[in-house]
Amino acid sequence: MVNQLVLTVTRRCNLRCSYCPTAKDGFPSLDAPSALRALQLFTERYGGGDVKLFGGEPLLLPDVVRAVLDAARESRGIRRVYLSTNGLGLDRAFLEQLRQNQKLVLTLSMDGRPADHRRLRRALPGVADAYDHVVALLPELTATPRLVVTQTIAPSTAGAACENFEHLLGLGFHRFNFLPGYYVPWRTEQLQALEAGLAGISARIVERWRAGQPLYVRNLFTLAPTPFFNTGVVVDSDGSIHPNNLGLSGALDELLPKTRCGTLDDPPSPEALAERAATVNGLLEAALPPGVWGATLAADAALSRFCRALYPEYLAHRAKRRAA
Repeated sequence: MVNQLVLTVTRRCNLRCSYCPTAKDGFPSLDAPSALRALQLFTERYGGGDVKLFGGEPLLLPDVVRAVLDAARESRGIRRVYLSTNGLGLDRAFLEQLRQNQKLVLTLSMDGRPADHRRLRRALPGVADAYDHVVALLPELTATPRLVVTQTIAPSTAGAACENFEHLLGLGFHRFNFLPGYYVPWRTEQLQALEAGLAGISARIVERWRAGQPLYVRNLFTLAPTPFFNTGVVVDSDGSIHPNNLGLSGALDELLPKTRCGTLDDPPSPEALAERAATVNGLLEAALPPGVWGATLAADAALSRFCRALYPEYLAHRAKRRAA
């Protein structure tokens, strides 16, 4: 279970996305020394593995992100570092630095067409338009190795999921992760639209694979015990340690004392983390309104069916590429 370190760099964000459950203000943020202590603890006590940098928006603290990236690059105990961002903290100089880091996987969250992206990602006053900012960096972004675009699919845009995917393809992206809105209500017709949208995306992916064109789908290689949230060594922005980052949701603040099992000063054993991780789904089900938990499971089941349908085509595509 403990093969990834999840760092909640900050809860703050410069956007207010309509489907995002993440708490935004009123929490401390990690400083660079604390983040580096977490990295050392992960490799020495828990055996190392992958590191994920989350928020909020982690690039609101670029010095912390750079410190982790630099240390992880030199650490034999770190395999990959996944940096998730809305893109507003990226510029050409920073992207050039990121391209030199062979361990980095840059995950850029987008919704699709400009109208949907702007409607769902409301910026704070004085913050640049997120869509325009990303598009201005397209040459540098599409030249960045291991860049993955997470296409978020909100209930209100589920009917346009395939069109939004086509738009992102047209921008030159070809590595994707698909993320329906979790921990928000879905009406029956919206879930049906999600199924149809994912089916359309699947057909487009298969079309590309059969034509021998590259297209990577991260969902095919990930399996999480809890929808949306990450399980592992989770170091929250206040330095507390949890087995899962469900505390990112402002609606789940009351669960933080129940998942907390240590701090950077007093870290838990791997066994204690695993024991606490086994309680997470039960805590979520008890804390959430039944309609929200049920909708989350339904959206997650739709995504699982999408993946299962793609596996045979992916294996055929991979065999064809290896034989070429």
